[in-house]
Amino acid sequence: MPRSATPPDGARCSIARSLEVLGERWTLLVVREAFRGRTRFAEFRDALGIATDVLTVRLRTLVDCGVLERRAYREPGSRERYSYHLTPAGHDLRLVLGALQQWGDAHRPSGHGPAVVYRSAADGGAVRVAFVDSVGAEIDVRDVVSAPGPGWPGTGADPDAGADTVVVPGLGGGPEAAQVVVSVPEGRPPVDRDGQPVSVATGSREG
Repeated sequence: MPRSATPPDGARCSIARSLEVLGERWTLLVVREAFRGRTRFAEFRDALGIATDVLTVRLRTLVDCGVLERRAYREPGSRERYSYHLTPAGHDLRLVLGALQQWGDAHRPSGHGPAVVYRSAADGGAVRVAFVDSVGAEIDVRDVVSAPGPGWPGTGADPDAGADTVVVPGLGGGPEAAQVVVSVPEGRPPVDRDGQPVSVATGSREG
């Protein structure tokens, strides 16, 4: 059965919801082939060497969840078939594939160099996936922290959930770092870049 396009109630984690669509074996490779111009069932099957029944399920999941769309076509003398095309949500997965490729090139190298490189369509310059701040400056991944958002349990639309707004001095590293205002559910302290609880009063690690 295909997975529902709508996440179950209470599924607050964006990563978990994404993996409901993308976490099965072969799924991202099907998306990769779609970026390479494959659109027909036989093209995906031959490029990946994937079993027909598995490919059927993976394509159905991607269609049901809005990553691919089906378009009917008919060749002379043949029955109607469907081709598969990336939707806007599917095109956004280029960022995911790019990040996975960068990680693989760095930490799982083949010894032959990158099989594919990403370049700007405008000028051909090399591009990479990175965190950037509000003015477009790149931030090292070790200087990026996670803070509770509006969907964190105990925050958001429920004013009685027991969340407090606190100021964490220097969260993000260095004495020059700006103070960060985060909404933290009661009993859940903010964390530093290593995921360790920090003191709200001083910005230092607790314990």
